[in-house]
Amino acid sequence: MTATSVEFRNLSKNFGPVNALVDFSHAFAAGEIHALMGRNGSGKSTAIKILGGVLQPSSGEVHVGGNPVHFANPKDAQAAGIATVYQELSMVPGLTVAENLFLGDLGAVRGKAGLIDWGRVNRLAQDHLYRIGVDLDPRCEVSRLSVGQQQILEIAKAMRSDPSILIFDEATSALANREVEQVFKLMRDLKARGVTMLYVTHRMSEIFEIADTCTVLRDGRFVSEGRMSALSHRMIVDQMFGDAEIARKPARPNLTEAPAVLSVKGLSRSPQFEDVSFSVRRGEILGIAGILGSGRTEILRGIFGADPTDAGTVTIDGTTVRPKSPLQMKALGFGLTPENRKEVGLVQAQSSHSNLCMASLRKLASRAIITREMERPAVDQQIRDLAIKTGDPDSPVSTLSGGNQQKIVVGKWLSYGPKVLLLDEPTRGIDLQAKRQLFDIIWQKAEAGLSIIFVSSELEEILEVTDRVIMLRHGRIVAEAQTQDVSLQDLYDICLGE
Repeated sequence: MTATSVEFRNLSKNFGPVNALVDFSHAFAAGEIHALMGRNGSGKSTAIKILGGVLQPSSGEVHVGGNPVHFANPKDAQAAGIATVYQELSMVPGLTVAENLFLGDLGAVRGKAGLIDWGRVNRLAQDHLYRIGVDLDPRCEVSRLSVGQQQILEIAKAMRSDPSILIFDEATSALANREVEQVFKLMRDLKARGVTMLYVTHRMSEIFEIADTCTVLRDGRFVSEGRMSALSHRMIVDQMFGDAEIARKPARPNLTEAPAVLSVKGLSRSPQFEDVSFSVRRGEILGIAGILGSGRTEILRGIFGADPTDAGTVTIDGTTVRPKSPLQMKALGFGLTPENRKEVGLVQAQSSHSNLCMASLRKLASRAIITREMERPAVDQQIRDLAIKTGDPDSPVSTLSGGNQQKIVVGKWLSYGPKVLLLDEPTRGIDLQAKRQLFDIIWQKAEAGLSIIFVSSELEEILEVTDRVIMLRHGRIVAEAQTQDVSLQDLYDICLGE
């Protein structure tokens, strides 16, 4: 064991009656990239949060460099040479690259009279970025960076403490393939410098490209570990899920004669998208395919009235409007599950119960009075119908796995009963089984007559889930096809076209 290795010894973590980790023991060799895989609720996020000082174990030990450690908080872990890059971007968009790099540590760059020496801040930031091989202008405002560049900046910020151990927690889940490769290049450079990395992802293909080993957890317990060169996709999936059954796409009906529920005409918002027109039939699942920045999310937000539009109309069941607010569009029968569930889709400090009721309080209330007893039948129904795993519905939703949180985002709108449900990146950061469960829910609701628009960065999901797909490039629709008539290569070629 070298000075930069990590070892968990009989590690357990309990959240009340829920055992998130159970007697987990494993050692990670130094200077390598280690994939940590498992379905939602497997314990992998709990393990890395303990290593990062966010959580403390109920029992067991963590060893770093052969020595036992105990971290009361992330600052303790950082002092021991451990840094974490999380799924959610934490940069302040209105500040520059240099300002974000030194945010929280400006005391180290004060000049005379205690004032911050901004020239020195920029010079130190430039030196740091150059040292780790990152090509970013320290004076550039973060809001002008692409998502991939912001994620690289997150890594650069984590590297300011010169860690020997770097943890990636779903750090590429919102990135396109080209941006992922930028991150991987930086990871390879860090590996060459001797940095040990623990890499958590639900994108199976990534670990075969970047990882040296793969460790699998299931139900909080260690299952297996092996060199990537000796593993296959099927082997890892079998280890992750055991005998768990996953949903398969049912035969979908021919909807060419079904009535159009939604019609979008000439919708524009410069410079994000322009002259977007399409329709969705009753019970149809329409996919919107395109790379990051093509306007997918912006179109959904425009339809829902979350962002103002420059032109165009939306018609639902014969009523034509210019979207002006979510409240207006919700009243017409729209629901939107946003791509960022943590900040926009859920109130993390509130309970699962409260989150499930948020979109349907007026529907549940009688004479503007609402009680927990009135809410409970709707909550119980969604927990049952969506198979949401929550030990206590009154516990904060933040205690749930990503897959169960996503089910609550969907369940919140199903309680309301929309005519059209807009799903923006509904599988982001959730495991294969949770995805299959969510797909099954989507197919069931469509079969019952719900019209759905499905957006995903993973084009494979578009083909797997939807009935028809429209393809975007630079904010414009460039093609449309029945899903059964288009190949994955076709999608990539059209969406990435010149």
